[in-house]
Amino acid sequence: MTVKNAPARADLAATDDIGWAVRLLAATPTHEHRDPELLRRWARAADAFGSALAPVACEARIVERDGGLELGLLARYTSRPPAVELYTDTIDLAEQVVDARGWRDWYPPGSVRAAALAHEAVHVHLHHGPAKAALKRALGHSALRLGRLRVPGHVAGAEEVAAHAYARTVCGLGRSPLLLTAALAAETETGTAPGTTPPPARDARREN
Repeated sequence: MTVKNAPARADLAATDDIGWAVRLLAATPTHEHRDPELLRRWARAADAFGSALAPVACEARIVERDGGLELGLLARYTSRPPAVELYTDTIDLAEQVVDARGWRDWYPPGSVRAAALAHEAVHVHLHHGPAKAALKRALGHSALRLGRLRVPGHVAGAEEVAAHAYARTVCGLGRSPLLLTAALAAETETGTAPGTTPPPARDARREN
């Protein structure tokens, strides 16, 4: 797939990484009517959590295949059996988008694949270890309060924000992969005209 008539760099890049994280949360079911400031607080907390994570190795089997463009996927983690699927056609398109938009200083050659793998490695890490509970505590959202007892609640989409922040940090990217997923959405969304801002960023992955 050839990238044509890519919007100017500033069109999407004018929104910073936290801004894209807020848009991701806002577009996530259950958050439709959340206070934007609360979403921003969660976005900052999840971004900081992901940025501070120590490097984790991907312990799942890595599978490379095409068909990601049809599915709307860049990569995904599946837990049964544990595997990370990397979609080479979407990765190739992402590399084209980086060149077309002049973002190569932010996303060096090969970094799209590396970031996708790092992103999914965090999902594996959160799925199998205590880090998921730590993320809940970092977000400060309470599912239940009984006197002094507080049960940390789940914030849908926060794990995605953390995984993107982790990938940005460990891969040494100039911007979060969230910006790149927004650009991919602009290229692949039906009816999105070149030069316009796409719908709120969504991660190009699904998790089983």
